[in-house]
Amino acid sequence: MSASAATPAPAGGQKDRVAWLAVPAVGYLAIVYALPLVFLLARSVTGPEGFTLSLFIQFFSDPYSWRVIWNTLRIALLTTLVCLVIGFPVAIAMARAKGLMQVALLVAIILPLSIGVVVKAFAWQIVLRRDGVVSQFLVGTGIWSEPQRLLFTESGLVLGAANVFLPFMILPIYSVVKLIDPRLSEAGATLGASPFYRFRRIFLPLTMPGLVSGIAFVFSMSVSMFVIPSLLIGDRFQMLATLTGRSFLLMRNEALGSTTAVVLLVLAVSIVVASSWLAKRLGGSQ
Repeated sequence: MSASAATPAPAGGQKDRVAWLAVPAVGYLAIVYALPLVFLLARSVTGPEGFTLSLFIQFFSDPYSWRVIWNTLRIALLTTLVCLVIGFPVAIAMARAKGLMQVALLVAIILPLSIGVVVKAFAWQIVLRRDGVVSQFLVGTGIWSEPQRLLFTESGLVLGAANVFLPFMILPIYSVVKLIDPRLSEAGATLGASPFYRFRRIFLPLTMPGLVSGIAFVFSMSVSMFVIPSLLIGDRFQMLATLTGRSFLLMRNEALGSTTAVVLLVLAVSIVVASSWLAKRLGGSQ
């Protein structure tokens, strides 16, 4: 056998053949997602006389638009905070659990993902009523003197949204905590470090990639949620996503809907880009 026959084929040709396998998926995404976004962006900068930014100028010059943006960011921040406060200790408990307990916790977190958002939102309508479970619990514990309605309030919206998005905070943190060697904390203890110092200087920095991913997931989904606020708080409290849907479906105002959709898109993309940059920065510093 000659030396030339024994030489393996160049890796470049194989990579090119593998790259062709992605063509159907890329084409599907381009037609279903990219093309509508192009039309949306074009509609937001198109006026009777051609290219114009008057729609954005009109949108940002209206105080109501800033109130809608503030509503969106405030609810997203509160939802993310609630998910972080609840999800961080749960993720640690899942990572430290063993055997059947860990399996049970994973099933309890993952199984609700199989239930649609609409079903969850309707369930929370029942829970948040004046005679619902939350109201009865708060009255029974003495926090409230009489039953009150949480449905169609911002507090009820945050509770319902946090329930839906909580798994997306827990799972990224869990996947990172699972990889942390418990002996690192034990080594810090042998050197005289206090539990708080070990948590702040050893454990917390190692969990930052999972924290950043979980916060980015929950915040981006909270910013763009439509069904949950529509069912739990109604039209009197507008967010960017609900205003976009209302503009297209009810008011038939494509100009306003396109403008709010682009603003929402910029917010969502900014969150993803910022979280990716922060994750790389944290990864490079460790």
